[in-house]
Amino acid sequence: MDSDLEMYRDSVRRFVQTEIAAHDEKWAKQQHVDRNLWNKAGELGILLADVPDEFGGSGGNFAHMAILFEELAYAGDRAFGAHVHAIAAHYILNQGTDAQKAKYLPLLASGEMIGAIAMSEPGAGSDLQGIRTRAVRDGDDYVISGSKIFISNGYLADLIVVVTKTDPEAGAKGISLIMVEAKEVKGFKVGRILEKLGQKGQDTCELFFDEVRVPVENLLGGIEGKGFAHLMSELPYERLMLGIGAMASIERAIDLTVTYTKERKAFGKPLLEMQNTRFKLADAKAQAVMARAFVDECIQRMIDNELDTVTASIVKLNLSELECTIIDECLQFFGGYGYMLEYPITQMYADARVQRIYGGASEIMKEIIARSL
Repeated sequence: MDSDLEMYRDSVRRFVQTEIAAHDEKWAKQQHVDRNLWNKAGELGILLADVPDEFGGSGGNFAHMAILFEELAYAGDRAFGAHVHAIAAHYILNQGTDAQKAKYLPLLASGEMIGAIAMSEPGAGSDLQGIRTRAVRDGDDYVISGSKIFISNGYLADLIVVVTKTDPEAGAKGISLIMVEAKEVKGFKVGRILEKLGQKGQDTCELFFDEVRVPVENLLGGIEGKGFAHLMSELPYERLMLGIGAMASIERAIDLTVTYTKERKAFGKPLLEMQNTRFKLADAKAQAVMARAFVDECIQRMIDNELDTVTASIVKLNLSELECTIIDECLQFFGGYGYMLEYPITQMYADARVQRIYGGASEIMKEIIARSL
């Protein structure tokens, strides 16, 4: 951090408080954010802050995106899908052709287009080689058929990076990523917005592709069979992003709980004066400080283009597990109020649980780490 980044954080924090946190109840009821939020974020230049300005981004680095992810978590937001949007954009930035970058990145940076990634299917989650969605070459088009599930930004998305099989007999080498302009094609249908345990304001949907025709120039990178390699190379960005959000949520949970236990009395004195409370929160604080040092190191590695898959898996595993553990410990101090959704700690508890599942389940992270031993 430096003075310029602190000023940037101030502007992002004001935007999050006025344009996002103030509307969380409304968005939870309608199950998606308002469309114009994306345009407002694009005008401020925060959607793709680490994308070069030649492609419409703000020309910053990953530190700018880390600030956005932190501020969203500090505000308790789990509705605005800027995370997935940024990931989709980085697939194009790092793996796309020059023409694809020039066409799509400025639209994603401005919020004119909302990005999503369609990986999971009803029968294939962590095992992406098990996907069944097909893309068959027909002249100058690909014809895509299949379905996807648990797709964040699915309801509002304009551009979807779809994981497909272009050669079903080639295993991982038969997977390709194809970009679908969702509002422009026939045969594409958005299913219902799924009811979830938490993250109620995030539009998580089923998607259906019924012989959707897409120009061959929408094949990411222009070469078939590179999809699995593209996915593997971009996963560190996603996993660090999730670790950053978890870190900020941990810090928020501790702050909320310290404040509450100072004010709440039991047996004639504040809860924080009881040894059990102090020791539990001291332990949480100690773990958080250690975790913050590791997260910050990983942010610097990402800025330096040195973050490897194993380290990204470690940060994702440790932080998502620690987030759930500490929020659960903190909720206990709120007693019955900790079970009431009007208390932020309660919503945090519900929102956090999926962190150990999406972006690679904890068990997958352990397998990746184990292979490095």
